[in-house]
Amino acid sequence: MWDIIKYIFSGMAIFPVLTFVVACFGLIAFGKERKYAIRMAMDISTIFFIFNVGALLNTLFNNRFGLYGIFLVMIIGAGLLGNSYYRKDGAIPWKKIIRVVWRITFFITVLLYIVLHIIVLLKLAFTV
Repeated sequence: MWDIIKYIFSGMAIFPVLTFVVACFGLIAFGKERKYAIRMAMDISTIFFIFNVGALLNTLFNNRFGLYGIFLVMIIGAGLLGNSYYRKDGAIPWKKIIRVVWRITFFITVLLYIVLHIIVLLKLAFTV
């Protein structure tokens, strides 16, 4: 039983795009609105994109800073966003800040996922 769960999660970690598609169509199949399904699929697959991009960064640059670097950028972004909200409203809406940082992280990691996979493929193609 645990092996099946382990293989499912490792497959989702290797192919986060598949996780996004399955989550999106699964939610639509259960009768959720399309807009809600896309947002929830983004939220679900973001963690898999983070781990995948972190592993790609570690592999390409031959270090162990990839995942930590992503989390560091997320924390810095949350701090900057919290500072701007505090200066504007005098309060910090933590839920809103976390949601915004999480969604921005999704878009950045998807872009990095595509770019890093292209770099890895080119590196493999031109390495003898």
